[in-house]
Amino acid sequence: MADSIGGALRLTLFGESHGAAVGAVLEGIAPGTPIDEEEIAAAMEKRRAKGAISTARKEPDVVKFLSGVYEGHATGTAITMVIENTNTKSGDYKKTGALLRPGHADYTAKVRYGGFADERGGGHFSGRLTAPLVAAGAICASMLRKKGVFIATRLASCAGVPDAGSWDFSREGIAACVQEVAEKAFPVIDYASGMAMEQAILAAAGQGDSVGGILETVVCGLPAGLGDPFFGSVESTLAALMFSVPAVKGIEFGAGFAFARKKGSEANDPWQMENGVMTAKTNHNGGINGGITNGMPLVMRTVVKPTPSIYREQDTVDWATGENAKLIIQGRHDPCIAHRAAAVQNAMTAFALADLAARRFGETWQEASIWNTV
Repeated sequence: MADSIGGALRLTLFGESHGAAVGAVLEGIAPGTPIDEEEIAAAMEKRRAKGAISTARKEPDVVKFLSGVYEGHATGTAITMVIENTNTKSGDYKKTGALLRPGHADYTAKVRYGGFADERGGGHFSGRLTAPLVAAGAICASMLRKKGVFIATRLASCAGVPDAGSWDFSREGIAACVQEVAEKAFPVIDYASGMAMEQAILAAAGQGDSVGGILETVVCGLPAGLGDPFFGSVESTLAALMFSVPAVKGIEFGAGFAFARKKGSEANDPWQMENGVMTAKTNHNGGINGGITNGMPLVMRTVVKPTPSIYREQDTVDWATGENAKLIIQGRHDPCIAHRAAAVQNAMTAFALADLAARRFGETWQEASIWNTV
């Protein structure tokens, strides 16, 4: 099983949804790096289930460090983080354990692991495993912020409702705009749009159904020069991590699929010098050329599918008997996970960018002078 990812930084994931705990091991963090547990807790809060638009399963998600952190700083060895599972109701899954849940990994897990996978709450395939991802990503995000790099993800649309707001991409305004969105409990730019999204989520929940959405991430403050062509590109690095997040089914950078409708004269970003700084007049390519950051804001969007656990009767197969069956799912489930997934996307983006920086400049990448030239 491939439970690890990364290059100069390595991230390993472990645990199951209804097991004793979930956790992560983060390697490659330079000794002496501050580990701010309050920042980590704040990131965990963004992911936490809240209100009727989220699952009724509430977890405290307290991050405990078993190794790699001493007196508030990284020691340079592997940082092992554990988050205990304290609010499980495994009995909800035993009632329908042999019935394969449509849209879930039940069938593929049984085939891949010969029936030995932990099926409670999705086991290792569960979105519960994104909790330690957020904890690990918060460490990377803190390192990046100290270099003037800020990351935010908004819910660009949900249940067909778009966010009517827009990013302020001016050189003077983008950092403030990104930080403002990053601090919001419900990640939208326009408040009224967020309220409309929440109502759409509640309407779906009232019908025993679920909805999906589009997440848009913007990163400002990146220097030019991170990434490599082809297999080490910024896009391929980020895409591998985004598709590791449960429910993500699509990704695009910059104008993305809209490039198919453009001519080259419309798609290119003309260069210019502005107050002695190389910049582009437009940013259709989302801050990336040839797989390498160009100093413009990085712009990325992902598609998050509707939560597959719905309370409506569905056709399925009974794995034990091999016969067709009907399924009505029990348990506690999110009518939408897109708004909570924004914190996960922030975390995975931070890990990817910190890894790319470490690949180019080594363990002490935060000391590289290039960060002060763009």
